[in-house]
Amino acid sequence: MKLRRSMMFIPGDNAGMLSNSYIYKPDSVMFDLEDAVSLTEKDSARLLVFNTLKANLYTGIETVVRINGVETPFWEQDLDMAVRGGVEVIRLPKTENVSEVREIEKKLEIIEKNCGRNVGETKIIAAIESAIGVVNSVAIAACTPRMVAIALAGFDYLVDMQTSRSSGSEPELFYARAAVLHAARAAKIDAFDVAYGDVNDEEGFLREVKIAKNLGFNGKSLIHPRQIELLHKAYAPPKEAVDHAEKVIQAAKDAREKGLGVVSLDGKMIDPPVIHEAERVLLLAQNS
Repeated sequence: MKLRRSMMFIPGDNAGMLSNSYIYKPDSVMFDLEDAVSLTEKDSARLLVFNTLKANLYTGIETVVRINGVETPFWEQDLDMAVRGGVEVIRLPKTENVSEVREIEKKLEIIEKNCGRNVGETKIIAAIESAIGVVNSVAIAACTPRMVAIALAGFDYLVDMQTSRSSGSEPELFYARAAVLHAARAAKIDAFDVAYGDVNDEEGFLREVKIAKNLGFNGKSLIHPRQIELLHKAYAPPKEAVDHAEKVIQAAKDAREKGLGVVSLDGKMIDPPVIHEAERVLLLAQNS
């Protein structure tokens, strides 16, 4: 089980951030070669990200590279660099259909074979950024074993929907959040909620984190290091949940040691999903 509460964006052309952002301890770090990098800096950003990946600075932190979209002339070079650099996950921007994922998947296999990595080792996160992407999210989420998560990107989606972000409960994002989250759960992968753009508005950020957490998102995409600790604390389970989870895990352990096929706690049967949830709660508690 892997925690994916926080995915922090780092511009691929920002050498300073690339060299030290591991100190903030996000669960995942995303080196961005797409929107954060101007057309004139694509080549230099690619080289900077490659050197960062090879330096192994981000031990214990999942490494992700957001490549440029398949409609651009940059994506194949991005992909080749990232895989050869040892990246764990490719984030595919503006994913709208399964064919885009298939194209990436075929290229990944070729590069993995050419550079000696195991075929299938490089995973994929699909970013859903449009109405058609939301509509197709079920098929996208389930189209390949490489897919470990899907992420909703709010800005482009809302532009496509001809609206903008409001405050409070943000009804304009409700359908997309629900659709993307259900697609992820049906495919048994993780789901990232949208990034929150105002880094100085902690109250608004925490309000949105609460919405994402209550809906069931594993975490959020982040644009600033100061959001990481706030997010991790918000996702920390309450003490009573931790206490119950410890009892569940102990009951499961006792049952295994006694060779019992049924796990029970306080006279009630405990099924595997309850045990899995208890493991998740303890993992969150240990890393909060």
